[in-house]
Amino acid sequence: MHNDKKQPQEGQGKLSRFMAYMRKMHGMEDDMTGQIIYHEPHNPIDDEASDTRDDSVSMVHTMSGNLALEDTGEKAQNFKGTMKKLFQYLGAYKCRLIAVTIFAVLSTAFAVAGPRILGFIATEILNGMTGKASGGIGIDFGIIGKMAALLLMLYGVSALFSFVMGTVMTSISQGLTYKLRKEVSEKIARIPMKYFETRTYGEVLSRVTNDIDTMSQSLNQCITQVITSAAMIIGIIAMMLSISPIMTLVAFVILPISMIVMTTVVKKSQKYYQEQQEYLARVNGQVEEVYAGLDIVRAYNKETETIQTFEEMNHVLFTSAKKSQFLSGMIVPVMSLLSNLIYVIEAILGGYFVIQQAIVVGDIQAFLQYVRFFTDPIHQVAQVVNLLQSTSAASERVFNFLYEPEEEQFAKKPVEVKGLNGSVAFENVRFGYNEDKIIIRDFNAKVKEGQKIAIVGHTGAGKTTMVKLLMRFYDVNKGAILIDGHDIRDFNRSELRQIFGMVLQDTWLFNGSIKENIRYGKPEATDEEVITAAKAANVHHFVQTLPDGYDMVLNEEATNVSQGQKQLLTIARAILADPTILILDEATSSVDTRTEILIQKAMDNLMKGRTSFVIAHRLSTIRNADLILVMEDGDIVEQGSHVELLDRNGLYANLYHSQFEKTSA
Repeated sequence: MHNDKKQPQEGQGKLSRFMAYMRKMHGMEDDMTGQIIYHEPHNPIDDEASDTRDDSVSMVHTMSGNLALEDTGEKAQNFKGTMKKLFQYLGAYKCRLIAVTIFAVLSTAFAVAGPRILGFIATEILNGMTGKASGGIGIDFGIIGKMAALLLMLYGVSALFSFVMGTVMTSISQGLTYKLRKEVSEKIARIPMKYFETRTYGEVLSRVTNDIDTMSQSLNQCITQVITSAAMIIGIIAMMLSISPIMTLVAFVILPISMIVMTTVVKKSQKYYQEQQEYLARVNGQVEEVYAGLDIVRAYNKETETIQTFEEMNHVLFTSAKKSQFLSGMIVPVMSLLSNLIYVIEAILGGYFVIQQAIVVGDIQAFLQYVRFFTDPIHQVAQVVNLLQSTSAASERVFNFLYEPEEEQFAKKPVEVKGLNGSVAFENVRFGYNEDKIIIRDFNAKVKEGQKIAIVGHTGAGKTTMVKLLMRFYDVNKGAILIDGHDIRDFNRSELRQIFGMVLQDTWLFNGSIKENIRYGKPEATDEEVITAAKAANVHHFVQTLPDGYDMVLNEEATNVSQGQKQLLTIARAILADPTILILDEATSSVDTRTEILIQKAMDNLMKGRTSFVIAHRLSTIRNADLILVMEDGDIVEQGSHVELLDRNGLYANLYHSQFEKTSA
């Protein structure tokens, strides 16, 4: 395929259609993303979680609404490994994190000094009142005014530093979100086709939307609260020790109890957070699937079964979310109870010290404020623990996706694609999507440069699979596929696909103008070249009848043109790309007979001098093929021209005559 740097507009609908397209003909990623960069996958999370497997069984839905059981093979939640990887990503923002820390410490330091000054003011007022009662000068409002002005300045500066800290932290969280979305988007282009065939669209979309959004929303709050809380605790402890070490030790009783409560809740609730994220993805997948095929669901009266499937998965999501939120929600009320008990104890103890004249009233007031402030950061840490549960669950799903095994993109000694003529040879090809289920056993064929090769056979015979192997959507288990005598595994994967053009039965057009869609395979093409390609595909006349012609914008699902017209546009796109080898997979099956004849004439002109592979059930469209390969159960059982195969009166003749008998009938 030819690289195309023009990207369709983003959105869940487009990403969903892109993934559907990838599932149909995985490997056109160089069209979507430009040059592919290969990274050897290695998951550091797996290193620490390799011995912790989740043998749980999950529900998998079908369009009919039935439930099946499937061993998910999901790894157990690894909080430590996930957080370690997340902090590695945050390392790219080291300077800004240092700035956040500095501003947080300064903001906290100015805020912590406030209660002590208020204590001085209270002591000064009390001393003035008692002094006036005994004949003294009374309250010195000058000193109180200065202290109040100092207090306002401290709180103002603290608020300013807090604002700057929040602004910088927002840039960090959004920068990380952007980076992760970009990596997930690029990962989709490098991941093997098998991954998409074993997961729903919604499950993968959930990585890009729900999981990364959860990370973004909670990460900002988590980091600022952790830094602020740590600085607050240190500052408050210093102030409390300066007032009364004995009362400070009493306040410390809350710390070990708090740690025990939070640790217990984390262990109990983490599995429910993980299950919550997993079933959120499954619910998304089911909704995506049902809405995509809503007309089919209604046509087969499957609304009840579909709703039942949704309700069963939604119930699991509800249960896991309820349990996780219940356990995490216990932290704050328990901590509030502990802090109130400590507050009462400190008030009684402080009153005793005042009676003994060991501490002045203003210091007791300040100390009680510090006690309350002391529990506030602990409450914040408890809330951070809640956030970290969802953050770690979402992060683990994102990181596990990013470290999925990738296709090998580059050959050790790559063959140049320039100057290739287009001869193709299949030598003893053996392949199965699973090694224990071989579907192509011993495929042999030689195709000369410029020949038109038709591949026919019953459904499931292996026709489309051969095309997937040719384009390295999958690699053969045994044997080899050669282009101009070179094993296709000796080409860089993206460069190999540059020589192919493909037209599929399932069309893929993006939200953009007709001109942009035709130019998709060759972005540098001129308007004249676009029109020439459209004429060759017999779509020019149709486009001229549209209100805006070639500038007409196709909507998100391209529903403002017919299925046949969409097929013609994809053919025009392939013609403009001018590939060395052309692949047509049921290319004319979605158009009427008249349009099929026009397309066939255009395709005959396009195929001249170009190696072409045509997969079709309508055998009337491939009668002029140079070579027809008849496949059955993964093997070639017949090969020859149309006339030769009819004379043999074998499988091809039976297929051909049966089609015309149906037509006559």
